[in-house]
Amino acid sequence: MLAVGFAVILSLFQRQLLGLDDSALLGEGTARLQPLVWTALTLLTEAAAEQGFELKVASAYRSYERQLTIWNGKLSGERPVVDDDDRPIDRAGMSFEDCIACILRFSAMPGASRHHWGTDVDVYDASAIEPGYDVQLSAAEVAPDGPFGPMHEWLDERIAQGRSFGFYRPYDEDRGGVAPERWHLSFAPLAAAYEIQCSAELLRAVWSDKAWGELGGREALELQLDTLFERFVARVAVAPKAALEYLPPT
Repeated sequence: MLAVGFAVILSLFQRQLLGLDDSALLGEGTARLQPLVWTALTLLTEAAAEQGFELKVASAYRSYERQLTIWNGKLSGERPVVDDDDRPIDRAGMSFEDCIACILRFSAMPGASRHHWGTDVDVYDASAIEPGYDVQLSAAEVAPDGPFGPMHEWLDERIAQGRSFGFYRPYDEDRGGVAPERWHLSFAPLAAAYEIQCSAELLRAVWSDKAWGELGGREALELQLDTLFERFVARVAVAPKAALEYLPPT
């Protein structure tokens, strides 16, 4: 990473890590992933189908620009910020710091989303819902009695058995940072490299270059970034050994 004048020059890997380059991805729309991830996801989808589940992608790749739009919209109040029960939060009288923490509970800082990498995917069971159902990716949907509960219980078993084709849940439980997201799967063999290289320093660099857009609340974020990074970015599950060592067929 180099700084030339007011511009920041990033390597291709850094641009991919930050969601600034999608040239290596396959797929269409939001359902875009790295080739190896698509291969593994296809195998997982086929295994799910054998059990009567129709595993579908709700969201995969998300660009830096898209994450910036989400972040700025929530910070400005144009998009709702919800609590752990999916209820809109009344931000009247809330400190700016508390507001940032509420947003980070469910939405990553631009440049820090695992969805930037083309390795992570949100999934649901299309066989469990009627046509036209609006998938929310909510805790209620993935609860044991929710429409997607049975498929996720099956996924839990596959992950525990080391038979999940490299996928695991980075947000499997509440660690005091990002809320649990049972729908979020990460392809460990590739995601591990991005996870190691993601840093607060890199985020500061990309935020400083206005060529990639104006980040709302930037000064407040940077003042507490090291703490926020540890809590909302680094505090994730350790990938199981079997997932890390998985090699997709060639």
